[in-house]
Amino acid sequence: MDSSSRSSVIIIGAGISGISAAKVLAENGVDDVVILEASDRIGGRIRKEDFGGVSVELGAGWIQGVGGKKSNPVWELACKSGIRTCFSDYSNARYNIYDQSGKIFPSGLAAASYNKAVDSAIQELKNQEAKLRGLPTEPESPSAPKTPIELAIDFILHDFEMAEVEPISTYTDFGEKEFLVADARGYESLLHQMAETFLFSSEGIIVDNRLKLNKVVRELRHSRNGVTVKTEDGCVYEANYVILSVSVGVLQSDLISFHPTLPKWKTEAIMKCDVIVYTKIFLKFPYKFWPCGPGTEFFMYAHDKRGYYTFWQHMENAYPGSNILVVTLTNEESKRVEAQSEEETMKEAMGVLRDMFGVDIPNPTHILVPRWWNNRFQRGSYSNYPIITTKQDFTDIKAPIGPIFFTGEHTSERFNGYVHGGYLSGIDTGKALLEEIKREEERKKESQTFLLEPLLALTGSLTLTQKKVMGLHKWDIARQLLISGKLAIK
Repeated sequence: MDSSSRSSVIIIGAGISGISAAKVLAENGVDDVVILEASDRIGGRIRKEDFGGVSVELGAGWIQGVGGKKSNPVWELACKSGIRTCFSDYSNARYNIYDQSGKIFPSGLAAASYNKAVDSAIQELKNQEAKLRGLPTEPESPSAPKTPIELAIDFILHDFEMAEVEPISTYTDFGEKEFLVADARGYESLLHQMAETFLFSSEGIIVDNRLKLNKVVRELRHSRNGVTVKTEDGCVYEANYVILSVSVGVLQSDLISFHPTLPKWKTEAIMKCDVIVYTKIFLKFPYKFWPCGPGTEFFMYAHDKRGYYTFWQHMENAYPGSNILVVTLTNEESKRVEAQSEEETMKEAMGVLRDMFGVDIPNPTHILVPRWWNNRFQRGSYSNYPIITTKQDFTDIKAPIGPIFFTGEHTSERFNGYVHGGYLSGIDTGKALLEEIKREEERKKESQTFLLEPLLALTGSLTLTQKKVMGLHKWDIARQLLISGKLAIK
């Protein structure tokens, strides 16, 4: 059992929200902080892995929202660190759609299918808003996706390009450009650089005892007096406050138990948020057999089943000569693939590739399948709120419960689901906790003054200034009373 002394703040989770919150606290003099991280690394859902001789991003991979009037704060961090990125142009993906015989659909048909899908999505949005307001709705759109190309377009529209249907704050605020991180140090290096500004490190490795890895929090007890946190290995930590920087998927699971339990309005807000599972499967080949010219980085496969190995990307722009393809699955397809072996996944993926590029293409030499849904420390990739979500929903999900403060990309009303949403929410939560600490110190001062005044009246010392009153120790007051004869010990 850990016998460490009581801290001011415990931070649960060392992802970008937890690290940015800790940095704000440290910069404002609150450095007796303990960070408990369940895994063996910092970064959370930002994670790189060496694959096929290059560094690939298993989780968050893009800096989204660049080139606008405002500067994306994560882009600023990337520029400051000199991290290598590549511009991603998705605009041609809808015109690189292969059918099951390996032919690319004519651009006119692809454009018509795309416009039809956009119209259907807009009508769906209008109907949902009308229902919320109690207004009559339009008849169901006759343009629901049915054919393979319509299903593929629907997939890219809803799972990748919702900005085409409704304005998204990330793009309206920061710009519409997206850049893929393609650096040997990985996206997570931004977190390491941030952490090293307030945690001790040696030769690029954090050695500060305030960061505790492999600490799986299972129980959180809270009261007016603070918090007690218990981990899976039997350690106990106490603090005045806790910042809970875990994913909304973890909050929805039973990993952490709360005593007393969270109020109903809080749990309802947590459960209302959807969790997107986003799986990038990496395949390394002995040589390229796919187009690599301009406008070919992203391509699609039209299948009778929506989302079945639909969205593909080659890595030649990011890593020339790497011979790596990436296919992205989401939600139910992600969960299905996570439950099967890599051999089965490879067989399915190769069936799709051979439909597009012929039966003679080689098998991959390596495959990498991340499992974000089955990872009990993540339980998904990012938050996704229902299209019609109220301001109160966001107020409730981020509202503190006594000494428990909540942070993470899911608490960001404008930028939920994005890395910069997690970064900014951590900063906001750190500032909110600083304000609470300040208020608590003021309450204690007022309480001490209220208790001291009757005793000081007995000594005739009411003329003491507030500064002198606060400088007295309780034993000094008792000593004065005894000397004056106004306090007797019997």
